Amino acid sequence: MGIDLVLMLVDKECLEKILTQPWNSLYSQLEKGVMRELRPSHDPRLKRSFDIDIEAEILDWLDTIPTGHEGSVFEVLRELENGCEGLLLLMQWASPGAWEVWEGRAYLYLDVALQRVIEDNTDLYSQSTWSEVYSRLNGLPEDEFSESVCLDWMERRKELGETLDESEDPKIVPTYEAHNRATRLFVHAVTTLHSNPNYVGILGREHLEPEKWGHGKWNLQNFLTDSARGSKTTP
Repeated sequence: MGIDLVLMLVDKECLEKILTQPWNSLYSQLEKGVMRELRPSHDPRLKRSFDIDIEAEILDWLDTIPTGHEGSVFEVLRELENGCEGLLLLMQWASPGAWEVWEGRAYLYLDVALQRVIEDNTDLYSQSTWSEVYSRLNGLPEDEFSESVCLDWMERRKELGETLDESEDPKIVPTYEAHNRATRLFVHAVTTLHSNPNYVGILGREHLEPEKWGHGKWNLQNFLTDSARGSKTTP
């Protein structure tokens, strides 16, 4: 299995409510499950951890933090050496869902979306690349993009001399269906992101350091260290 690229949608209002509450009440509220009413509704087409699972992850992380911190959740996160790790977990809590795909397949999808070759890993995750992706895919019919990607994938197989006969390769149909499903969800995620001004897209990948998730002012490191933000949690 490959590494997954992740486009996580985050509800900014939900995140702000979490970050402005007292640090000392965060643990007990999670433990009692009372914060669940703050969590945005799950988009059933996107991937999201169950409430109890992400609660357990946040609580496990909180157990590693020394006692004695005072202030809002945001203020304490700014003080912590691993504050970005906690922020990423809280963003997962404040997310209606995420689009996830094998990184190797993401190259194919972005090649087709942008009509150019994604050169390398840096290009794949760059802010300029994704600004263009958002512009190109927003509102595009899902079937149109899916068909373009699947045709491109088949042409690449032909160029490599690989078969398209399912009797010779039983993985052909499942792979086609996976591309079809993933590309439709890609367009859905981007269109949902644009249709709700309260959502922000946070791009990352499995095993990527938390401080490297996101772009610009929504890069997690920038988010916590921006002195102009002060005690504010959202721009």
